[in-house]
Amino acid sequence: MTSQWKAVLAAVALSATLAQAQGNLEVNTPAISAVKSSMAQRHVQLAPLYTSGAVGLKADGSLAIHDANAVPLAQRGKLNALVAAENGDRSTLYREIAAANGHPEWADDIRRTFAQRWIDKAPAGWWVESQGGWARK
Repeated sequence: MTSQWKAVLAAVALSATLAQAQGNLEVNTPAISAVKSSMAQRHVQLAPLYTSGAVGLKADGSLAIHDANAVPLAQRGKLNALVAAENGDRSTLYREIAAANGHPEWADDIRRTFAQRWIDKAPAGWWVESQGGWARK
């Protein structure tokens, strides 16, 4: 075996090791599927709240009420409940993905990865939190 071929094999092995260490974020179990379904159903209610600025994406992978005044006073209880339910499901999702990868200790890393993905994919006009504070994307 040539040294060049050994280098290629070593690079492939290293890539496989790194991919394994990063875990499979697309893993699916019944628990993950149930959480994703719950989140998808809730998103229909959250989407206009993101657009209005009432709700924003936090840097830690959760949601926050960004501007409660964007929602009539009579609907703020529902707003709080939606944000709390979504944050609960997001925490469950991160834990379940980590557990499905056989590494429950990865939950915080998975949270950070998802936080960045959601912020990157957020449409223009949504509020997102970064180290510098809140900004409209």
